Amino acid sequence: MVCIHCGSKTKVVNSRHQRKTNQVWRRRQCAECGTIFSTLEVTQHELAWLVSHNGRFEPFSPDKLFLSLYKSCEHRPAALSDAKGLTGTIISKLPAYMADGALNASDIARVAQVALNRFDKAASTHYQAFHQS
Repeated sequence: MVCIHCGSKTKVVNSRHQRKTNQVWRRRQCAECGTIFSTLEVTQHELAWLVSHNGRFEPFSPDKLFLSLYKSCEHRPAALSDAKGLTGTIISKLPAYMADGALNASDIARVAQVALNRFDKAASTHYQAFHQS
């Protein structure tokens, strides 16, 4: 990584894994000008995961998952933040269902259904109506 001020090389001084958000926080220091700054590293799931749906494969889309959760939570006052939190929770549970480098769409729906059922019964019912396993 290069310095945000002078463009020289930087070194990592401190690093912490953020388990809840599946991110890596790093404190960096420039070797040239001494500037200290922080970065967050986030996995781009759409580049790393494939989803198997009816025999064909497509890239995993966190946005698609978020939108389906948002539609199920629209009745809630904080639907946007609720859907965002649920999306992160569900994505963090999906690696356990990875087989041969791909996820099955029904596994994603099942994990989402369990999370929604624990969170809000009405949202769970709405989700189930549109995502039959």
